[in-house]
Amino acid sequence: MKTADPELMRAINRFHVMDAIRRFGPISRVEISDRTQLSATTVSAITAALLDDGLIITHQLGGIRDAARGRPRVMLELNPAAAHVVGVKLALDQITVATTNFRADVLSSLVLPIRLQRQSVSVIADLVEDGIRRCVADAGLTMEQVSGVCVGLPGVVERIAGVCRASPVFGERDVPFAAELTGRLGGVVATIDSDVNLVTLAEHWFGQARGLDDFLVISVELGLGLGIMHNGELFRGANGLSPDLGDLMVRPPNGDSSTRLSSAASEASIVAEAREILAGGDHEHAFRLGRGMEKILELAEQGEPRILALLERAGGALGFAIANLITLFAPPKVILAGAALEAGEALVGPIRHTVAALLPPSLADVSDIVVHHWQDDIWARGAAAMTLRDLYGAPWNTTGPVVHR
Repeated sequence: MKTADPELMRAINRFHVMDAIRRFGPISRVEISDRTQLSATTVSAITAALLDDGLIITHQLGGIRDAARGRPRVMLELNPAAAHVVGVKLALDQITVATTNFRADVLSSLVLPIRLQRQSVSVIADLVEDGIRRCVADAGLTMEQVSGVCVGLPGVVERIAGVCRASPVFGERDVPFAAELTGRLGGVVATIDSDVNLVTLAEHWFGQARGLDDFLVISVELGLGLGIMHNGELFRGANGLSPDLGDLMVRPPNGDSSTRLSSAASEASIVAEAREILAGGDHEHAFRLGRGMEKILELAEQGEPRILALLERAGGALGFAIANLITLFAPPKVILAGAALEAGEALVGPIRHTVAALLPPSLADVSDIVVHHWQDDIWARGAAAMTLRDLYGAPWNTTGPVVHR
């Protein structure tokens, strides 16, 4: 019988040890062994190598003693200075950048307000480069101290190839944005991913899904994003392809034909339909200024019946899709977020009611649906987390960060 590749097994074990230290540190070697199911000898060898490489550090807790030896217990945690990475989030109206340390603590961040739809790919890459260099300098670092950059954006992304197949940010398809940006950063490798995947990882590391290895994230933004965490890993298609929930086909209630979910429940579709409903009124100015969603939320709070009916239809369409996702994956938690969720029960209520009505009884109590109002930097922190995961998750020849050439 063929045995496993020893080097691969060592790399996998290193990853699990590092991940345990990241998730539960400060943590003792005994606790690492318990959580990873690795032997004490294996954990000791791996942590010794990690200490030699400067990826983790120790400190002694004087009040906590090793029961067997009576000495202060040595606790391990990630070394924040071991590496620095940059996360970037592209949206239609702004670029968000954050520089973080090896624990994904934000050292500096900035927001560049600009309408990216009006810019070419090369101009967008120039703007991102400028933002990265400025944010790194604000953190007191040089580009030589940056181990990697990850950019999150809405749309369909092939992470492995570094290609964005389609995004509202770009006016063209199949954009090799990772290579476009890497060529500008003087040796620092840039990667790209869907923004919802980055948020999903951020939720796993820092947010409401910390400690969960299975959950879904659904973002209701300009489009509809879907992040799937399964067994502690992001679910991806061929070439690291990210799923786009907006492409899912649904049949609206009382409808005779199917439609894309993005046409029924995305922020863009809600704003477009609201503008049509309110046409000729006193609200047109808000839509012209790009403040349509703000106006919708205002009118929903005032109880405007046409807007409430619109949000109920959108919530029903989302609930239909979410019920199917729960049926497929049975996640213990579904996290909803996005500007449209600020409408509160006017949108979330129909989502919950539709899910409850459509789920089979056997799954009725499986998934907790929660709303998380994200801050702008969560995408950037997720992008940084993705880069850090690449750094200590690859099967290296040593335990140090991988060197890209």
